[in-house]
Amino acid sequence: MIQLRRVFKSYETPAGPFEALHDIDLDVGAGDLVAITGKSGSGKSTLLNVIAGIDRPTSGEVIVAGTPVHRSTEHALARWRGATVGVVFQFFQLLPTLTVAENVILPMDFLGARPASARRRHALELLARVGLADQADKLPAALSGGQQQRVAIARALANDPKIVTADEPTGNLDSETAVALLDMFGALAVGGTTVVIATHEREIARLATRTFALADGRLTEPGQARGRTQGQTPEPVRA
Repeated sequence: MIQLRRVFKSYETPAGPFEALHDIDLDVGAGDLVAITGKSGSGKSTLLNVIAGIDRPTSGEVIVAGTPVHRSTEHALARWRGATVGVVFQFFQLLPTLTVAENVILPMDFLGARPASARRRHALELLARVGLADQADKLPAALSGGQQQRVAIARALANDPKIVTADEPTGNLDSETAVALLDMFGALAVGGTTVVIATHEREIARLATRTFALADGRLTEPGQARGRTQGQTPEPVRA
């Protein structure tokens, strides 16, 4: 489902080039629940952005769900991402002038893959899954940070993506809600959705089917497969 080959990513800074990712090779299969661990600045968010086609690699190949992301145009990537990848951003990225339900409906409107008459119903179903159906007609500003994060997760699932990337998805949640959402990610993986989570929390890594760590942009210390969602031991991450 996800293949990275010799991926480098550098940014220009006033102090000179900064290498965020260094020579990354990675294979992730359908239904894997992968945890990327590492400190702030290690490259976790950059790696997720490269997988989702939000960032392009400086060099190397990124093939996701059969699409060569590194070679695709911006226009093609926008529609591909809407249909294929659900992105949960670390800082929510909800539109403040739209209601909670409207934020979840927006990806459906963009893609047009679901009848217009069915979009609000689907949005309410997703909000119910994250425990927020009763907040559907409020603006994001009326919600707590943890509630906004749950809305962002519901929005990421709007178009039934094959892949979900989540950047610190439990960072603003209480422990009970965090466990419930991790169980939801696990259920998605059981259903065949590939889930890639960037996190500081080792607990998530223990729940994942596969783990690996990033340090200074380099893939290090591949974790052992857990088999939580698949019921068997997948191959280790190749790095």
